[in-house]
Parts: sequence; structure tokens; C-alpha cells
Amino acid sequence: MAYDYDKLYRDTPDALGAPSPAFTAFFEELGTQAQDVLDAGCGQGRDALFIARLGHRVTGIDISPHGIRDMLAAAQRENLDVTGIAADLTTWAPDKDYGVLLFDRTLHMLAAPQRRELLTRCLPHVRPGGWVLISDEKRNLEDFRQIFAEQPGSWCTAKDSRSLLFMQLARP
Repeated sequence: MAYDYDKLYRDTPDALGAPSPAFTAFFEELGTQAQDVLDAGCGQGRDALFIARLGHRVTGIDISPHGIRDMLAAAQRENLDVTGIAADLTTWAPDKDYGVLLFDRTLHMLAAPQRRELLTRCLPHVRPGGWVLISDEKRNLEDFRQIFAEQPGSWCTAKDSRSLLFMQLARP
């Protein structure tokens, strides 16, 4: 990754601003049952903290130790259920299943083979009835659609517009 997010997060509190509106709307409509949520490329936790405030258990993964530090400090101040892992998404693998996988402007930061591999590696860790929420470059969405089509199980498209792709794994 060419951009130094660790320096950005070290030097700038709340560097990326407010949570993404598409994700806030999704989680506000999701309901009250707590979910295990993976925020891949969480940075300082702009989405993760919002999601945890709604009562969900969030695991945030980011390559930036400073971003993870900031997210965990904020979560601790608010007593939120947030776990942070500083790791390179190109080699990291989930060790449990999730109700929601969130990729907010993360996948396009990787080379095409790496983003395909990451998404393919994570999809088996979505629980039946669970979701994958992607905000990315519009030009990458067709590739993501193809990855879902190649996966076992039945994936249903809930949102596919502009730079958003929200997919749900059908229950057996």
C-alpha cells in the first residue's frame, strides 16, 4: 500500500471523519439482535465504533498500529465491545464466523489479486443469513460479483449501486 495511513492516524485524530452514511443506514435498519461484525481496514474505527454503539461486537483489523490504538482507546472510554488487531489484510485470515463483514473503501487499496484473495478467504466466515457490505471503486464491483457467484451457498444482492455492493448469504 503506497499511502502511509499509520502516519496519518498518528498525526490526525479522526482522520477519516464520520461513519459512512450507507453503513450507518444499514446498521440502523438491521435490528436489535447483536451481531459479530468484522470491519476490515477499520483505521481509527469510524465505522467500528458507531456499530459497537448499537450493541454489536466488532473486530477491527487494520495494518496501522496507530489506527488500532486510537480505535481501542475510544472503545475503552465508552465501554464498547471492540477488538482490534493490527495485521496486514493480505496475509490475515479470520479465525471465527461473523454476521457481517464490512469493507469500507479498503479492497481497492490492494492489488487486484490480493483483494480477490482476501474476499475469497473471508466469505466462508459469513454465517448463514449474514451480510457482506462493500464500498469500493465502481470499476471493481464486477470482479466482486464474480467472486460471490463462484462461492458455495446462495448469495443474494441487497444493494448494487454506484460504489456499493451489499450481499446476503441465504439461510440453508
